[in-house]
Amino acid sequence: MQKIRNIAIIAHVDHGKTTLVDKILHSCAIFRDNEQTGELILDNNDLERERGITIVSKNVSVKYKDVKINIIDTPGHADFGGEVERVLKMADGVLLLCDAFEGAMPQTRFVTQKALALGLKPIVVVNKVDKENCRPEEVYEQIFELFFNLEATEEQLDFPVIYGSSKQGWMSTDYKKPTEDIFPLMDAILENIPPAPIAEGTLQMQITSLDYSSFVGRIAIGRVARGTIKENQPVSLVKRDGTIQKSRIKELYTFEGLGKVRTAEVSSGDICAVVGIEGFDIGDTIADFEKPEQLEVIKIDEPTMNMLFTINTSPFFGKEGKFVTSRHLRDRLYKEMEKNLALKVIETESPDSYLVYGRGILHLSVLIETMRREGYELQVGQPQVIVKEIDGVKCEPVETLIVDVPGDVAGKVIELVTQRKGDLLVMEPKGDLQHLEFEIPARGIIGLRNNVLTATGGEAIMAHRFKAYEPWKGVIPGRLNGVLVSMDTGKTTAFAIDKLQDRGRFFIDPGVDIYEGQVLGEHIRDNDLVINLTKGKQLTNMRASGSDTNVRIAPAIKFSLEESMEYIQADEYIEVTPQSIRLRKIFLNENERRINAKKFVNQ
Repeated sequence: MQKIRNIAIIAHVDHGKTTLVDKILHSCAIFRDNEQTGELILDNNDLERERGITIVSKNVSVKYKDVKINIIDTPGHADFGGEVERVLKMADGVLLLCDAFEGAMPQTRFVTQKALALGLKPIVVVNKVDKENCRPEEVYEQIFELFFNLEATEEQLDFPVIYGSSKQGWMSTDYKKPTEDIFPLMDAILENIPPAPIAEGTLQMQITSLDYSSFVGRIAIGRVARGTIKENQPVSLVKRDGTIQKSRIKELYTFEGLGKVRTAEVSSGDICAVVGIEGFDIGDTIADFEKPEQLEVIKIDEPTMNMLFTINTSPFFGKEGKFVTSRHLRDRLYKEMEKNLALKVIETESPDSYLVYGRGILHLSVLIETMRREGYELQVGQPQVIVKEIDGVKCEPVETLIVDVPGDVAGKVIELVTQRKGDLLVMEPKGDLQHLEFEIPARGIIGLRNNVLTATGGEAIMAHRFKAYEPWKGVIPGRLNGVLVSMDTGKTTAFAIDKLQDRGRFFIDPGVDIYEGQVLGEHIRDNDLVINLTKGKQLTNMRASGSDTNVRIAPAIKFSLEESMEYIQADEYIEVTPQSIRLRKIFLNENERRINAKKFVNQ
């Protein structure tokens, strides 16, 4: 019987999970000497590489001292918590990775809580000990305290600690004595993580993630909890609601290195991929054909935000995208729901619009960005938090916000957060930075990042996670300035932009196609101003000194998708196409805007 260890790597975003997996893959000689692998092997989709974050959890396996170690790389962002929660079900232990300077951050706490609740055995890795100002001993104390606060068992509190630098490729039990390789960590995994238990009996396997192949369709991935699973075996699929479908397994694969290897049977404890089962969802159980028994259904934290997705109705509709109709939009959103557990799609009264519920702005923006790269055109409205009534009291989601800033600008950050109904709980020095902790309504975080980064010259490090639903905190001031709105459709001219620069800051350059009702810039006052940017200079055959001065235009402000989502108000949409992101008013015509202005006052 082959020895197996199943281990998940959890950490706050940017603490080095994917880099550590790279080093494990290299040191266990997964690749041929002449193979080109590059960095961050597991972040294999374009979005993950561009943003430098893990979005979808991945499985790989390595062999070390005749033991097969299944490694699951998990996302660090709380917005992708749905991914983490379900993949932890496949693991027997976790590697908790922590930055030797930053220490335990909010997302670390979030995923650690899930892992400890499942009774997984932790190994703590204090990473990046080669950094300046690092404080490995303090971080160790901090993690011990965190475990204690999360009510870890005595066995879990007795965790082994490994220090090292995954970038430089070494791990050691003492950070003052660097080694040459990461084998001390691999030995710690073999010693401390329990082997996958072998459970005899009828088959039970929970589907915890999905893969898709254009040849064989959807592939179910999960860990065999009991019994063995074989090719061509007839099985029952127990759905989340308890209904049972009969099915048959066509092909079985186990993970080896970065790929999958076909196999005839898989016994309990190993992670495998199953081909041939129709109509399954994440959380369903593959069970015995005659006596199916269901495993406990995975509970996923509820979404805290929603956004309106609708088809593109601007005058530039259909010019840049391939998929533009409401049928395309509907099919794509429902397809996403199959694999993205924390997402919910609800149809609205209009056949062209859908309310999409997600865990946060990043979660929703990754979906929009993915759709736009696939060739979809759509419009999205302002993100709204989900308000609930609990015991007759109106409640809203409240988040814990942690900001690390240089001491001289801490006051500005506190002022910005308290304006948005945030309460300061902790303020303490951390190296040469000030460490601030707040409780703030989720509404207050929308649009906050831009302001904080501007006020601190880009030096703030922000992180937040959902805490709980608490009573409504009252009105939070929105965007202070109005916007400059286009009066006409046409091409912008440098002459017009130059003459209107004292009215505000522009989001577009000269020579760009615009339409009536498009948001072109930010007004210096708090009201919206309708302007004409398509007007050219009146040409005459008279010459006068001084009339032909050079046009000097300030560079346009370019928003990313998340910044646009945080910037817009209730009466605006973002138009997203494969080539452009434009801001626009919902009602393009100025008279219609005036008639409908009252609709948006109370929102």
